[in-house]
Amino acid sequence: MGKIRPPKKVKLFCGMISSEETLFPPITEELTSVFGSVDSMSPIMPFAQTDYYREEMGENLKKFFVSFTPLIDAVSIVDAKLFTQEIENKYSDSKGRRRINLDPGYISEAKLVLATTKDHQHRIYIGRGIYAEVTLKFKDKTFVTWEWTYPDYKKEEYIDYFIGVRNTLRSQLGRRET
Repeated sequence: MGKIRPPKKVKLFCGMISSEETLFPPITEELTSVFGSVDSMSPIMPFAQTDYYREEMGENLKKFFVSFTPLIDAVSIVDAKLFTQEIENKYSDSKGRRRINLDPGYISEAKLVLATTKDHQHRIYIGRGIYAEVTLKFKDKTFVTWEWTYPDYKKEEYIDYFIGVRNTLRSQLGRRET
């Protein structure tokens, strides 16, 4: 029989999608007010892998990631998703359309998990209307995709960024980088 142990802490990050790059700094500041200081930021990258957000948020969408210094308990991703939903609503236009999409997730030593409000066959309900999806797995010194992995999360630039975040996590846990 296995022994019940508390899980290791994980590294919180948030992806942002918007056609308005000027939203990234103030929203990052709001996120830090709850999640703590930022320890890494990705470059701002084009987001053109899908038209899913185009009607609501416009053309020339950009994607940007931040990760936060404090480590969290994995179950805290529920609160993170609920808070980012509030921010999305706050920045919506007068017709209720989002101007920004916020996708919190976490990185553990073994995987990258995204929080979502949408159920699907490969997602697990984790409470308060939130589901979790293992979007990437760590194998052979890199993150590897699944059949359901979002197309943008398959990009080399994303993978490189997430490996860096994972290395920071390992350092914070007292492990060496891999």
